[in-house]
Amino acid sequence: MGALLAGPVYTEGMNKQQRLVLIVSILASFVAFLDGSVINVALPAIARELGGGLVAQQWVVDAYLLTLGSFILIAGSLSDLFGRKKVLAAGLVGFGIASVLCAVAPTSTFLIVARALQGVAGALLVPSSLALIIATFSGPGQGKAIGTWTAWTGIAFVVGPLLGGFLVDVSSWRLVFAINIIPIAITLWLMRLLRQPEVRKHAHVDVVGAILCALGLAGPVYALIEQPHFGWSSPFVYVPLVSGVAALVYFLWHEHRTAYPMLPLALFGVRNFSVGNIATVAIYAGLSVATFLIAVFIQQVGGYSALGAGLALLPITGVMFILAPRFGALAGKYGPRFFMAVGPIVGGTGFLLMLRVDQTVAYWTRLLPGVLVFALGLAMTVAPLTTAILGSIDKGHAGIGSAVNNAVSRIAGLLAIAGVGVVTGANLNVAGFHRGLIMTAGLLIAGGVISAIGIQNQNRALK
Repeated sequence: MGALLAGPVYTEGMNKQQRLVLIVSILASFVAFLDGSVINVALPAIARELGGGLVAQQWVVDAYLLTLGSFILIAGSLSDLFGRKKVLAAGLVGFGIASVLCAVAPTSTFLIVARALQGVAGALLVPSSLALIIATFSGPGQGKAIGTWTAWTGIAFVVGPLLGGFLVDVSSWRLVFAINIIPIAITLWLMRLLRQPEVRKHAHVDVVGAILCALGLAGPVYALIEQPHFGWSSPFVYVPLVSGVAALVYFLWHEHRTAYPMLPLALFGVRNFSVGNIATVAIYAGLSVATFLIAVFIQQVGGYSALGAGLALLPITGVMFILAPRFGALAGKYGPRFFMAVGPIVGGTGFLLMLRVDQTVAYWTRLLPGVLVFALGLAMTVAPLTTAILGSIDKGHAGIGSAVNNAVSRIAGLLAIAGVGVVTGANLNVAGFHRGLIMTAGLLIAGGVISAIGIQNQNRALK
């Protein structure tokens, strides 16, 4: 495995433990990100076998997102309290068990519950894996490691639909879940070789904060998911929304007063952490809208197949794979400000180039140039963004810091996709697609401007 990853993962100059930490972190996160994207192409096959209609299909996807978004802050806190390795191992085991339950699901209801459990376990994986990297690397090496991790996790979003389509076509949708056991087993075996010292503070668990946080995130996420079905005036939407917001307000009050907060609010007094998360809202809202719009438009209007839609975005994978680690290393050496400012603006320009796309969706001449420019901007942005946010805080808070940023990015994506219909219209046509592209470009450019104004190059001191 080390030989396989040595080139693309850029392990030159790392010692044995650093290489091992990076590979373990990539494998653990890759599983969680892959399962978020692989499921979409399997939904028709699941519906044919288990029934349940469109509502069941939506909840097979949303149950995972709901629990993942709701528990990710708790998972980050547990990572800081009890050690990254322990929490990561627990997440891997839990994810494996939930994957098996998904693979053998006899009914759609059983599958939805298993997917919710998968989301809980998945929440344990990302903060802990990224916190391992933060605790192991510093300076330019940290930026390069984050860039490599980012490149591989980004690849999961593109590989997912391709892998899912292949497995469904040649075998069964159940294999989409069962195949998770292989990378999980490899990762657990590699973790036995880790000798990474844990960063631990105290053994106190903020139970009240954990409950308030889960309820506070679950309520709005649930409302956003169900709003298209019931409308904002339905009690099934506004009750969880209002209750969730109230729980979040009480959560912040509680965290300010408790002796052992799950989320130390002092983190938001760190400039790069707070500004970086504000930029994350704009940047990831734009990215979520973009990937959604392009995938739907080229199938519904351009007549692309599901596999063809996945292949259309494949160049993003190649650009990320090659350039993200390099930009991460440069951000670690020179500071993240330039890359966080220019990268989103370049990415936004890519979407403006796509305004030339019409109902024929001519790939090579009209869509691909914009995709490549967007991919370049994305590669410039993601690793420096993570470096700026997590490199600015104490390593003992790396788990909760990573969790906050992941929660911010996911909720920003949910909000943006929930509101995209207002911009594009109920039926996605060429005019609506163009309005969506302008919205996406505006969000990304706003993220670049926020970064240019607010981010500081304090990471240069870590060289």
